[in-house]
Amino acid sequence: MKGRTLVRHVREGFKNLGRNGWMSFASISAVTIMLIVVGAFLLLVMNINHFIQTVEEDVEVRVYVDLTATEEEQKELAEELKQIDYVESITYLSKDEGLDQLIDSLGEENREVFESLREENPLNDAFILHAEEPQLTKQVATSAENLSHVERVNYGKDVVEQLFTVTNVLRTVGIVLILGLTFTAMFLISNTIKLTIVARQKEIQIMKLVGATNGFIRWPFFVEGFLLGVLGAIIPIAIIIGGYQYLYANFMNQLSIDFAELLPVFPLTLQVSALLIGIGALVGVWGSLMSVRKFLKV
Repeated sequence: MKGRTLVRHVREGFKNLGRNGWMSFASISAVTIMLIVVGAFLLLVMNINHFIQTVEEDVEVRVYVDLTATEEEQKELAEELKQIDYVESITYLSKDEGLDQLIDSLGEENREVFESLREENPLNDAFILHAEEPQLTKQVATSAENLSHVERVNYGKDVVEQLFTVTNVLRTVGIVLILGLTFTAMFLISNTIKLTIVARQKEIQIMKLVGATNGFIRWPFFVEGFLLGVLGAIIPIAIIIGGYQYLYANFMNQLSIDFAELLPVFPLTLQVSALLIGIGALVGVWGSLMSVRKFLKV
């Protein structure tokens, strides 16, 4: 396509917005409303996924060393644990460190009672393993159980399996919601844009009758649909950025749960904004091209 022809198509696309002011306004409004909903759900789903990842990353396997194991046998066990498939990291936790953690978790009111255990510490030394993927935790634990000098392995089997079931359901529901909203938005917006095309069907048919090619007719509508989608994304982007900044600034300090930490405003809102512009432009172009296609058959 020649540069001059492309400039003509772009200019006509801009002119069409003004010529069909109210219909253009209706299309942009439809895009705006649906993208606000889609953007809000994107923020929600991305934060939920962040919460899920944070919880899953805390899943660990504790391998308790037999109390009769010597220092040399513990070193051999550590080397064997490193050879287990899918083990990402290993941390050694001595029984003294384990007792410190236990006392700290029980609070100051119980500290004096358990301090007496330091003389004859009944706890085991332990190795803390993290799997490369949280879903591989059970496989890592099973492999560790079969090694020598291992008294027991604990990874909260029942809790972890329920956790992964819940997180998989949440991820699936989130994806379904986003896809459902996106396709609903595309359907509603394309129908709104179709009304603007229907109002100009005579214009299209006349151009076709005087010899205009399908491509020559389509391009201004392509540009117009693109502009409708992009303009419709401006207000949702402003609302998403402003609203999320307010939420982050005012509610983060009130969240006392470690894993329930919102994603930072940037780059999250920039990523969502780019997605909204892309969705808006795609829907606008798709709606315009699908609607004008039937009028090209003259």
